[in-house]
Amino acid sequence: MKMKKWIGLALATIATVTVLTACGQKTHAQSVTDKTVKIGILQQVDQAALDDTKKGIVEELKDKGFTKAKIKVLNGQGDQTNLNQMSQQLSSMGNDVNISIGSAASQAMEKAGHKTPLIFSAITDPVAAGLITKANLKHPNNNATGVTVLVNVKMQLELLHKMFPQAKKIGMMYDAGEPNAMAIVKRARKAMKELGMTPVEKTVASASDVEATARALCKKSDALFIPNDHIAAVGMNTIGKVSTETKTPVVNTDPTMIQFAGVATKGANFEDIGKQTADMAIKILKGKQVKDIPVEGPKNIHLVMNKKRMQFFGVKESTLK
Repeated sequence: MKMKKWIGLALATIATVTVLTACGQKTHAQSVTDKTVKIGILQQVDQAALDDTKKGIVEELKDKGFTKAKIKVLNGQGDQTNLNQMSQQLSSMGNDVNISIGSAASQAMEKAGHKTPLIFSAITDPVAAGLITKANLKHPNNNATGVTVLVNVKMQLELLHKMFPQAKKIGMMYDAGEPNAMAIVKRARKAMKELGMTPVEKTVASASDVEATARALCKKSDALFIPNDHIAAVGMNTIGKVSTETKTPVVNTDPTMIQFAGVATKGANFEDIGKQTADMAIKILKGKQVKDIPVEGPKNIHLVMNKKRMQFFGVKESTLK
């Protein structure tokens, strides 16, 4: 009888400890979201892909319970002086985590210091941008990690070839000072060589150069391949107009630009990139160290089509499947 009583008491004690532990875990989980955390966001410029990234970040934080978070959003409007000043502002605010959207914004935040954990987002190549070394992609060492949007460039060019098999001379327009663009251009040159294509390249320094450059490229090219580039993005409507007038098809590496000029592409969904970025930030808010959060690429790749331009250029949807 005493033995049964002792066993019953022991089981009751274990059950009590289990319940208390579970309650403690629940209370801790709640305390993270209930706490008024401070998050800084620096966006490089108003542009569809970056806007979608910011939207994904804010929505994911809300969906994951961070409804009381104080989120300070700043936008440099593409001006480097603004970005430098704003990065200093965010770095001095005592935020729990800062998030940068775009290469120039990320570089500005990196230069502002490493005191506050930084999550960079919507950039193509963080190594080329000087944000991290290749050796530290899995174990970041400068209190900065993040999400890249780089996908297989050869895959995108293979899609171009599938739609336009006769296209051999491929025009590329880019800003030579844009790390995102250069990361893609270098990979595109290699892929084109493997696919029997010849790159035709021209650089742009400002949005005012876009139309003349697009016309010059269309005269010498069978198709255009436009990398992630902030100048080309701003001038995408102009590129679309020239493409229509000259009947030169365009394939973008940025899926958000397809609606303005492109025929089709495969790439990341930028709202998803934003949500992925927010999930990284949440890990930090819950106590995880930056060095234990590897840099990530897109988790999903999507086929994006512009059916009006597909019809204009005689591309059937069945060709892309």
